[in-house]
Amino acid sequence: DEMEFTGDEMEFTEAEGNMNDLVSEYQQYQDATAEEGEFEEEAEEEVA
Repeated sequence: DEMEFTGDEMEFTEAEGNMNDLVSEYQQYQDATAEEGEFEEEAEEEVA
């Protein structure tokens, strides 16, 4: 059972790593597209 569990754990870790890569890419894309709006909001807050 231990050997099987270790194999499953390795597969899970690999899948988790791939998921983290996807999340990182999505966050980078989100940051790039949201920068303009964030800067506009910050400027409005400073004026107010």
